[in-house]
Amino acid sequence: MLDVNVALIGYAFMGRAHSNAYRQAAAFFSPRLRPRLKVICGRTRERVEETARRYGWEETATDWQEVVRRRDIDLVDIVTPDHLHADVAVAAAEAGKTVFCEKPLADSLPQAERMLAAVRKAGVLHMICHNYRRAPAVMLARRIIERGEIGRILHFRGVYLQDWIADPAFPLVWRLRKDMAGAGALGDIASHVLDLARFLVGEIVEVTGALETFVKERPLPDDPSRKAPVTVDDATAAIVRFENGALGTIEATRMALGRKNFNRFEINGTRGSLIFNLERLNELQLYRGDDPPDEQGFRTILVTEPQHHPYIKAWWPPGHLIGYEHTFTHTVYDLLEAMADGRLPSPNFEDGVRNQRVLAAISRAAETRTWVGVGGQS
Repeated sequence: MLDVNVALIGYAFMGRAHSNAYRQAAAFFSPRLRPRLKVICGRTRERVEETARRYGWEETATDWQEVVRRRDIDLVDIVTPDHLHADVAVAAAEAGKTVFCEKPLADSLPQAERMLAAVRKAGVLHMICHNYRRAPAVMLARRIIERGEIGRILHFRGVYLQDWIADPAFPLVWRLRKDMAGAGALGDIASHVLDLARFLVGEIVEVTGALETFVKERPLPDDPSRKAPVTVDDATAAIVRFENGALGTIEATRMALGRKNFNRFEINGTRGSLIFNLERLNELQLYRGDDPPDEQGFRTILVTEPQHHPYIKAWWPPGHLIGYEHTFTHTVYDLLEAMADGRLPSPNFEDGVRNQRVLAAISRAAETRTWVGVGGQS
């Protein structure tokens, strides 16, 4: 087994999730390439060193440019705020590294396209971390759709609801600043719904939508007595048309009191329907229209059978549940296996650009209050 030396650029929430994923992928899945937690990099040395101690990174650094140029680094993993993704990814690609990046790919469509051009020019492998694709229940939903079991898809209905900024006194963190995040709920969580929609139903060709910022100003994190403008959306709602003729809705908000991480979709076809809810991650609901009339209704599938359900064989016996963190482990495992094969993993920067095009179209539609086409090739 060969080592893959990993450099993690960033260390906060996603840094913890990715650190755990590398350790668990190696322990439970035995990938052909073994991730070695070589160096973790961030601006605040004390916090980086604390994270390194907790999660087993060998070295720490505060200069990402120096890190991505190191000859002993094979994989650069980017979990920084969104406005830094492009510069790190381009530099890593130019240095010949495999590049793994958190979603959304960038803070704008031009930056995302710049990243895709860089990895293509360098000929390096690349992947975007849309981890919810790797929930076993979502993978089962895709399998059911591909087998034609629910017929031709007519509707996709997706929501991602949270409430962590519902309090107007919540401070103006970086995710509420356009110069750092690019967008609010649209880029942060609607991007997940969008990726699932594309993964399960197909490409989106036209959108209309609305964006709203309900709390216009918030306290500064370092001086709560002062306020500054919120420059991103608190909530978004969009209607989308798919290339295959299906109609969809995408809603995302961080102002839905009582909803903590409610990522749910419903897909209706001509022969049946599917429902997934991240807060019940191990379950998939299936309705078959050809069931006998006295047996019709949604059935709940517990997606924990090691011999039949994706990824589960590496974990526990049937009925022993997995959680949020496992979706990152599955993603990292698939990345390592793609690296071992020398093939492009999925989703990758091409998906990231396609997602970004739809997000940009929703933003334009909200500004113009019209339907906007999603153009361009990636």
